[in-house]
Amino acid sequence: MYKVGKLTVVGAGPGDPELITLKGVRAIESADVILYDALVNKELLIYSKKAELIFVGKRKGCYSYHQDQINELIVLKAQQGKNVVRLKGGDSFVFGRGAEEMEYAAKFGVEVAAVSGISSSLAVPAAQHIPVTKRGSSESFWVITGTTKEHKLSKDIALAAKSSATVIILMGMSKLHEIIALFKAEGKSEAPVAVIQEGTTRREKIGIGTVYSIESIVEQKQLSNPAIIVIGEVVRHRNQLRKVQKEYQQEKVLI
Repeated sequence: MYKVGKLTVVGAGPGDPELITLKGVRAIESADVILYDALVNKELLIYSKKAELIFVGKRKGCYSYHQDQINELIVLKAQQGKNVVRLKGGDSFVFGRGAEEMEYAAKFGVEVAAVSGISSSLAVPAAQHIPVTKRGSSESFWVITGTTKEHKLSKDIALAAKSSATVIILMGMSKLHEIIALFKAEGKSEAPVAVIQEGTTRREKIGIGTVYSIESIVEQKQLSNPAIIVIGEVVRHRNQLRKVQKEYQQEKVLI
């Protein structure tokens, strides 16, 4: 009787190859097969000792594999007795479909495991000195997908717009106009907004504005996917920190 292999779903982090856990690196090192996504930094693949590398990336309008095909490929490789690593950008359980792939594999008797990754929803703002919570500014945060599987705007954004929480929207650039309209309708035209493209990578670009101005800033800076949208008072921390640093440097010169 042959031995069925194992599926390990690994979060690769937000883009910077150093933002992966040690456990994630060890999983890559021990893999026989690695199925990796478009948002995974390929520098991480150098940790692979022996693995067959299969790109299964999905980006808007471009699919090398459909989800059903990925599920079937995972099971096929595992049934060959191979240790399969499914490498995904960010964290596999934050809009990463990792849970779905694990459930599918488990139906065929495949052992499954998950290695958490650093989600872009936290790491990308942090890299730009934007905290998702800050005492006196925000007591909570929402992380929402901008586009549902039906390709519609998530209804949760309308609910989030009514709150005082920080709102972090992933996969929302194609719906930016609709998102902004919801916040304007709540009287939040002056709320700070950051749009960060390809955060934590060398290609990172950022636009800072308000609900009122951010669309024109995005157009001027030609910001597009992959990007995250951060809305809330915490966005002001970035400039406040810069101001403090500048004042310190000026005082240092005067001493």
